[in-house]
Amino acid sequence: MPPRRTFGHRWWGRAWVEALEQRARLDPNRLPRGRTYARKGVVDELAISPGEVTAWVRGSRPDPYRVAIRMRQFSPGEWDTLLDVAGRRLGHAAALLDGELPEELAAQSREAGADLLPGPGDLRPRCSCPDTANPCKHVAAVYYVVADEIDADPFVLFTLRGRPRDEVLARLRELRTPSKPSRPPEVGLTPKKAYARRVAPLPPLPEVPHEPGPPAILDPDPPARTGWTSAALTTLAADAASLAFALLSGDPMADLTFEEDLARRAAGRGADLFGLAEAASMAPSELIGWAQAWREAGRTGLSALRDVWTPGPGQLTEARRELADAGLPGELKVWRNRVTVGGVQIRYGQDHRWYRFVRVAGQWWLDGPPAEQPVDLAYPAGEES
Repeated sequence: MPPRRTFGHRWWGRAWVEALEQRARLDPNRLPRGRTYARKGVVDELAISPGEVTAWVRGSRPDPYRVAIRMRQFSPGEWDTLLDVAGRRLGHAAALLDGELPEELAAQSREAGADLLPGPGDLRPRCSCPDTANPCKHVAAVYYVVADEIDADPFVLFTLRGRPRDEVLARLRELRTPSKPSRPPEVGLTPKKAYARRVAPLPPLPEVPHEPGPPAILDPDPPARTGWTSAALTTLAADAASLAFALLSGDPMADLTFEEDLARRAAGRGADLFGLAEAASMAPSELIGWAQAWREAGRTGLSALRDVWTPGPGQLTEARRELADAGLPGELKVWRNRVTVGGVQIRYGQDHRWYRFVRVAGQWWLDGPPAEQPVDLAYPAGEES
């Protein structure tokens, strides 16, 4: 048996249904009949225009019934109130411009006296059927089908209050754009004169600041369904500012591969290693190893951790001899760019320096900065052979 059809899958569609059933003071005995009717798919040619919904509803007679529902439109003062609430917080305006309706905005506009959802007396229906009840089952069916339209586009609520999407968004953009003093246009400037003008030299570039500036503090958190928080976005903005500063300063560390940038971020103070690992589809232990390598030696340390390559025979032969003379306990094993003895591995990097790794819990970890000679890494700092 298929599941029963429901109305209102997103919060704004559910809010419409809840307003119909709890706040609009409609006959509670008539709404269930309309909901059952709507589930049968009898509503056709639904159309929504400012302040009005129209539809045809098939009933027991051969000809469908004509339904028209008027919703009270906002006054200019109520629109000013609603748009002031929407424009006051950057997050509200950004969400609306992105086609979403923040739940906080709906609650705040209702408290301010400009409720987008229907209240007592807001809905005035007409139906061509002989039933004199208000609402009849045909009107009630249309009420529920409107929830589908609101699910798909929350701006239907604005349209029902009298203004379509484009008009609301245009007004929001005006409110978010600072006004500029008007300047009278030049009179009598022909294209020939304009092209004959001398091109002014570009102004000099400003000096590179001494350090990257802090990012702006976001007022509201993003919508909860995004999984983002203001703190996380602020961290990303600060990281982007640091990279931009490095580019402007000519720092070669600014030109990073994806893997290098991931290791750099993982090595940063306060980094969410488990979140980064999940986003990069990596095991957390592997990313922790990358972060450790980056802290010790930056991009060359990460390269020594990840890259396997074959240097010329001279370097490895000399390294093996020097390490054997150092008296390391255990058998020396040489493979590609790596010399291993027990739980210590000395790796020859492509920058022609040597890196010491130690084996912990089955994983190799970079153990300090690089050295010019492999024998310098045979023992930890301060320990003599």
